Amino acid sequence: MRQVVLDTETTGLEPKQGHRIIEIGCVELVGRKHTGRHYHVYINPEREVDQGAIAVHGITNEFLADKPRFAEICSDFIEFIRGAELVIHNAPFDIGFIDHEFGMLDASLPAVGSICGVVDTLVMARGRHPGQKNNLDALCKRYGVDNSSRELHGALLDAEILADLYLVMTGGQTSLSLGGGDQESAAEEAAVIRRLASGRLPLPVIPASVDELSAHEAKLDEIAAKGECLWRGL
Repeated sequence: MRQVVLDTETTGLEPKQGHRIIEIGCVELVGRKHTGRHYHVYINPEREVDQGAIAVHGITNEFLADKPRFAEICSDFIEFIRGAELVIHNAPFDIGFIDHEFGMLDASLPAVGSICGVVDTLVMARGRHPGQKNNLDALCKRYGVDNSSRELHGALLDAEILADLYLVMTGGQTSLSLGGGDQESAAEEAAVIRRLASGRLPLPVIPASVDELSAHEAKLDEIAAKGECLWRGL
């Protein structure tokens, strides 16, 4: 299975208010392994970035001034995600912005849901941990995923962290390293997944003592006095 872990950064919270995407980060997984392929781009939104958004991701208007417009990157982006299963934390937010960008550019462009499957890790986390914090930082702490480099939000960095988190959350993680099947990768896999070795020593059998056997028989006599004792019939 080909999966693409995706995150975006935006000028604000609501596309209906004219907010736009300013960064897209994607990480590719195939067969639950990192392939090393990724898609990452900054985008000139052709509008100002809200100060509240800059406080979250640190991406300024000056930085975006010379970046490509969405129309210039759209084809490459669609080609990268087409046919994949997208893994997104709070998928309606990112997909809502992407579909809005598609609609502004060309009404004939397909909706994301028509060219990709979608897994929402926020929905998954809420199902497993109801009533708890389920943002990316809280989940990293809960599952032991290293996010020490995450001082500000960033689409590619957050996609990389989410990829590792998704593999841990869904169990059976094989390796966070690049796929390849060589001896080094196999050694790393073995370090992550530990199974009980075969040929374990048999469990010891401890027989009941004389006093314990006497107490057992007395209990059976007590039961038999009140009616049928099924244990005596075995």
